[in-house]
Amino acid sequence: MTTIFVSRHPGAIEWIKEQALHIDKFVDHLDVESVNKGDTVIGVLSVSVAYLVCKKGAAFISLEIQQTRETRGQELSKDLLTKLNCRLQAFDVVKPQNIHNF
Repeated sequence: MTTIFVSRHPGAIEWIKEQALHIDKFVDHLDVESVNKGDTVIGVLSVSVAYLVCKKGAAFISLEIQQTRETRGQELSKDLLTKLNCRLQAFDVVKPQNIHNF
């Protein structure tokens, strides 16, 4: 069971290193094929990639950032992430049975 943190942003990497978590691997891009049942993936992923992680039996924990209009498009520092109430939130992403693809 491996814990993987996915981010290319130095501020996010600094922030997660200050949390009381053990991270086995830091990657700037997730290769879903490398994820195994029982792994934990932490980061900001698209819904479709988060779904694939969960479908493989791994846990997905989203790095949640309450961005403001002014901070969009900026490189966010560890301190700014803290100020923006950055937090971790677990999700189990599934496809509903009664909704069709468009």
